[in-house]
Amino acid sequence: MGTALRQRSDVVTAYVALGANLGDAAAAVRAAMDALSDLPLTEVTRRSSLYRTAPLADAGDTPGPAAGGDYINAVVEVQTTLSAPELLRRLQALEQAAGRERPYRNAPRTLDLDLLLYGSGRIDSARLTVPHPRMAQRAFVLVPLAEIAPALVPRAQLEAVADQVIRRLDA
Repeated sequence: MGTALRQRSDVVTAYVALGANLGDAAAAVRAAMDALSDLPLTEVTRRSSLYRTAPLADAGDTPGPAAGGDYINAVVEVQTTLSAPELLRRLQALEQAAGRERPYRNAPRTLDLDLLLYGSGRIDSARLTVPHPRMAQRAFVLVPLAEIAPALVPRAQLEAVADQVIRRLDA
């Protein structure tokens, strides 16, 4: 599928953030990276390292103990011919398969998958907003994204989140 997919003219480069803070979070994130590779018409082309971050407890994205233990985060680049809404649907199905529950906003989670970017597209619908509306405020998104796609993350954005503690776990 890889070579055939890259030869198609309708291939879009998308970026997906992954996170988990329940159970074996690192294993869950790695398994989700593998599961993304198994999506139809989709190929994972880059994977960031894993990062440990404190949870963000409220809409203001300030760290807080109420949101559970530390998160394991990463970002992957995918090449896909799925539409953005279909890719989102598939991401949500992977979350469900991993036991994701949404009892309240910012609840601890077995797996969280966010569609950050979908090509150069801008989407603003009831179900999906791309670029992700809060990605520029989150070190756990910007740092791994900058690792695999540095041209997409301006230095000023990284400087703006420099006070958020994030630790790289692997190479």
